[in-house]
Amino acid sequence: MTEQNALGGRVRLAMGAAMLIASWGAAAEPLNVKLDWTPWAVHAPFHLAMQKGWFKQAGLDVRLEDGNGSVTTVQIVGGSDRFDVGHAALASMVIARSKGLPVKGLAPFATSSDIGVLVPADSGIAGPDGLKGRKIAYTAGSLEAPFVDAFLAAGGLRRSDVDLLSVDAAGKAATYAVGRADAVISTIPFVLPSVSRQRPSAAIPFARHGLDMVSFGLFASEQKLASREQDIRTFSNVVAKSWNYIYDGHEQEAVDAIVAQRPNARLDKAILLDQLNTLKTYFGPAVAGGSIGVSQPADWDKTIATLERVELIPAGQKAADYYQPGVVSSESLAGLELK
Repeated sequence: MTEQNALGGRVRLAMGAAMLIASWGAAAEPLNVKLDWTPWAVHAPFHLAMQKGWFKQAGLDVRLEDGNGSVTTVQIVGGSDRFDVGHAALASMVIARSKGLPVKGLAPFATSSDIGVLVPADSGIAGPDGLKGRKIAYTAGSLEAPFVDAFLAAGGLRRSDVDLLSVDAAGKAATYAVGRADAVISTIPFVLPSVSRQRPSAAIPFARHGLDMVSFGLFASEQKLASREQDIRTFSNVVAKSWNYIYDGHEQEAVDAIVAQRPNARLDKAILLDQLNTLKTYFGPAVAGGSIGVSQPADWDKTIATLERVELIPAGQKAADYYQPGVVSSESLAGLELK
C-alpha cells in the first residue's frame, strides 16, 4: 500500500467516524402532540412511554401539551401547523372533518362511547326515563351536548321534561358532587371515580341507548400525514403498544408514570387507578387480543351511523373517508420492540 493510499484510507475512516458521531448527536425533529384535557388516566400510555424512554427508543422526540377539551383539540390540530398529532374523542374529529377540517383518525383506543349520565347510586334511576323533572348538569359547548336530545328521546322525554343546567366543564363534576344537580352528563371514566368518593354514583352510558361510537384515540391533519407519515405511524404504534402493556397487568406502573411526569398536577393515585380500571370496559375485545389501537371498520361504521342519526354529520357518509387504515396493525405491534 502506498503512503498516499494509506493516507486516503485514514481520511475516509476519520470522515466516517465523524459522520457516525454526528448522527448520534443529531436531534430528532420534535413531534408535537396535543392532548384532550389536563392529566388523567386516559393519558397513561403517553406518560408511561415517556417514563420508560420508549419514544426515544423509537427515534422520536415527543413533546406533550395538555388540552382543554376534545372539540378544542381537534380544531387546534386540524386548523394550525403547531401540532403533528392530536388525542381526543374521535367523534369530534369525525364531525369536524364532515365540516371541511382536513383531519383523519389514526388509532382508536376506546372503541365504545364513554359519554353518559351519572346519578346517585341510591336514586333508583336506571335509564333516561327516570330523569324526568331532574336537574342535570352538562356543558353546552362540549361533545356531549348534541346527544342530549336523542338520549332523552330514548326514554320518551324532551328537554322541557328536565332541568338542564349548563356548567363549565371544569366545574361540572363538583356541581353534581355537592348536590347542586341530580345528575351530570360527562365522560364516565373521568368523573365517576372522583365524584363517587363524595357522592356514590352509578353510570348510565349513552351507548346502551343507541348512541355508540369510538371514543378516545389519535388523529392528525392530512398535511401532517403527508409530511411526517413515518414519525406519526411510529408514534401511534408506540402509544398503542403502551396501552396493550398497561392492560396486561401494569396499571399501577402506568399510574406511577403519570404522577412522575406531571408532579405539579396534584393527582390522586387511587383515583387514577380507578379511572384506568373504568376505562378498560370501553376498550372492548381488543384488550384480551392485545390489539388496542388497531382500526376495525365496524367501529367506524357504527360511529358514522350514530352521528348521522343525531344529524351531526350529513347522511350518506363513508366511514373509510374518516380514518387512515393500517396505521396500527397486529403485525406492526408485534414488530415493535420496546424495552
